[in-house]
Amino acid sequence: MKNVGEAPQEELATGERSTRNRVARSILDHGPSTVAELAKRLGLTQPAVRRHLDALVADAVVEPREQRVYGARTRGRPAKVFALTDCGRDAFDQSYDTLATEALRWISQAAGGGERGEAAVAAFARDRLEAQTEAYREILDGVAPEGRTEALAKALSADGYAATARSAPQPQQGEQLCQHHCPVAHVAEQFPQLCEAETEFFGRLLGTHVQRLATIAHGDGVCTTYIPRTEHQSTSTIASTAGRNPA
Repeated sequence: MKNVGEAPQEELATGERSTRNRVARSILDHGPSTVAELAKRLGLTQPAVRRHLDALVADAVVEPREQRVYGARTRGRPAKVFALTDCGRDAFDQSYDTLATEALRWISQAAGGGERGEAAVAAFARDRLEAQTEAYREILDGVAPEGRTEALAKALSADGYAATARSAPQPQQGEQLCQHHCPVAHVAEQFPQLCEAETEFFGRLLGTHVQRLATIAHGDGVCTTYIPRTEHQSTSTIASTAGRNPA
């Protein structure tokens, strides 16, 4: 688990960071909690809990909300509880990667393993992205060819890939689509078909021949796809180059 609620400008003392993680973990394990409940469970004073909660709220790890009351409501203002945000949940180790890996392994084995298994996983990866094609195409269709890589980067960022577009270094003539985060990187380490299908997906969307230069799953810091600067071509007649550049 990564440390939640870390100060961006200064390193928290080990004890502070550990306690802050305990507060967030207690909310994960027990659900939305009041300051009093957290203090009792963790053996802390309420002022100490509030201090850690303030930091966690500032980091968007937890959020305050009104406590839900079931049955007759008592007099007075409902107690404030603190719940994990989606970002906060992502900070804790999840079993989704393991589940996805096991599912793809099952698909491969059910297809007979070997080349048949690899083809089955590749077909799944392509079908998974095909379901997203229409939404992405609607975003890109109204954009001029020279702005489509930037538009694709913004759409990918909205889906959690933290993508950017930039000019490719000389002597290349074109652009680079850079994904600084990959939600399926751990799974793609074992099943590169996911990366290959994504590269094909980019080629169809952009209507040009694209080349994957690096992937996070391969150990690179950023997933990088090269898009040459060419005239806009029909997406129905263009194929892409999948996989990692051997150079």
